[in-house]
Amino acid sequence: MSTAAEAPGAKTATALAPGIRKAFSGTMMAPLLLGVALNPINSTMIATALVAVGHAFGVGVAQTAWLVASLYLASAVGQPTMGRLADLVGPRKVFLSGLVVVLAAGLVGALAPAFGWLIASRVLLGVGTSAAYPSAMAMLRAESRRTGVEAPRTVLGRLSLASLASAAVGPVLGGALAATLGWRAVFAVNIPAAAVGLLLALRWAPADPPRTAERAKVSLDPPGLLLFAATIATTMLFLMNLAHPDWLLLALALLLGAALVALELRAGQPFLDLRLLGRSPGLTRTFARSGMTYLVLYCMLYGFSQWMQESHGLSAFHAGLIALPMSVTAGVFSLLGARTRTLRAPLVALTLLLGAGSALLLLLDGHTPVAVLVLASTVFGVGQGLASSCNQAAVYAQAPADGTGSAAGLQRTSIYLGAILSSSVLALLYGTRATDAGLHGIAAVMGVLCAVLLLFTTADRALRAGRRSS
Repeated sequence: MSTAAEAPGAKTATALAPGIRKAFSGTMMAPLLLGVALNPINSTMIATALVAVGHAFGVGVAQTAWLVASLYLASAVGQPTMGRLADLVGPRKVFLSGLVVVLAAGLVGALAPAFGWLIASRVLLGVGTSAAYPSAMAMLRAESRRTGVEAPRTVLGRLSLASLASAAVGPVLGGALAATLGWRAVFAVNIPAAAVGLLLALRWAPADPPRTAERAKVSLDPPGLLLFAATIATTMLFLMNLAHPDWLLLALALLLGAALVALELRAGQPFLDLRLLGRSPGLTRTFARSGMTYLVLYCMLYGFSQWMQESHGLSAFHAGLIALPMSVTAGVFSLLGARTRTLRAPLVALTLLLGAGSALLLLLDGHTPVAVLVLASTVFGVGQGLASSCNQAAVYAQAPADGTGSAAGLQRTSIYLGAILSSSVLALLYGTRATDAGLHGIAAVMGVLCAVLLLFTTADRALRAGRRSS
C-alpha cells in the first residue's frame, strides 16, 4: 500500500533490482506505447481530411461530422468493455485482438466504396483502438504483481505522453497524408501501424498471468454491457446538441440508466460493478474529476482555436502555431507530473493553473497581442500534462488489482463525455460565430468548473492518504 507521503509507483527504476528494471524495459513498453497512441491519433488525424471526404462522396458537414462522433461513441463504450475483457481473459490477448481489428478497420476505410463504409471503419477503429490503453494498464499491474514492486510513475508517464503527443501530431499527419496520397491514406496508415504493433506485441508484450479457477467462472455480463452501451450512446447523442436539445433522448437515457443500475445491483457478476464504486469513492471521484478537467481542456482546445480565426483574424496555420505550445508543454509536464511523489499537490496545482488560464481568457479580445495568446496556450498545456499523468496514476492506485483494465476504460469514457459536452458548450455560447463575448462566456463556465474542481480535489481524502484498493 502506498504511504501518505508517496504516490503509487514512487519507487523509481534506479532503486529496483536489474530483473525488475527489465520487467518495465523499453522493449516491453514499445508495443504498449504504439497501441496507446492509435486512439488519440485517429481521433485528431481525421480533422484535416473531412473536407476532402465530403467532396469525394458528395456529403455535407453534418454527415462528415459523424466520422468524428462515431469514433468517440465507439470508444466511450469500447474502452470499459475492452478493460473488462482484459481483466477476464488476459490483457495480452485483448491487446493483440484490438490490433487485428484496427488493421481490418484500415482496410475497410482505404477501400470504402461508399460513405457508409467510412462510418463502419471509424466504428471499428474506435473498438479496436479501445483495447490498447486498458490492456496496457492491466499488463503493467500484472507485471507489478509478478515482481512485487509497483510500476514506476515514469512508466505510467510514458503512456500519458504517447496519448498527448499522438493527438498533437494527428492533424499534421492527417493533412500531410491527405495532401500527398489522398484522404484514403488517413485510413490506410492504420494497416502498417497495426501490423508493426502486432509484431512488437507478439515479441515483447508480457504473457498473460494464469487464470485462477475463480476468475475463469466470471462472465462478461452481456445484458449489462448492452444496457451500458445504450445508456452511454443516448447520453452522448443528447449532449452533442444542447443548443437544440432532444428531450426524448434525455428521457430515454435516464430510463436506460435506471434499468442499468437495477440490473447491475442484482447481478452476481456485473459488467459495471456499482458496489465497487460505492466501496471505492476515491476511484469514483477520480472518474468525475477526469471528466470535468477534460471538459475544461476541450473547451479551451476547440474554442480558443475557433476564436483566434474568427475574431482575431488569424489563419488556420497561425492559429495552429499559437496552439502548438499547449501540446509541447502538455508532453513535457506529463513526464514531470509522473515524477512527483504525491498526487494531491499536482492535482491542486493544475486546477489553479486552469483557473488562472480561464481568467486570462476573460481579458482577451480581437486586439490582444500574440504573445499573450501564446501565454494562454502554454498555461493550459501545463495543466493538461499534469492532468493526464496524475489522474492516470490515481486510477492505477485506486483500482483493485483484478479490475485495473475496467477502471482505466471507465476513466477514458469520462474523458469522452467531457469532450462531447465541450462541443455543446461551444455551440451554445458561440452560436454561428466565435465572438469575444462568446469566448468570455466559455471562460466563465470554465472558471466555475475550476472552482468546483478545486473544492473537489482538496477535499478528496483518498488523495491525501494515497490509498490503493487491494
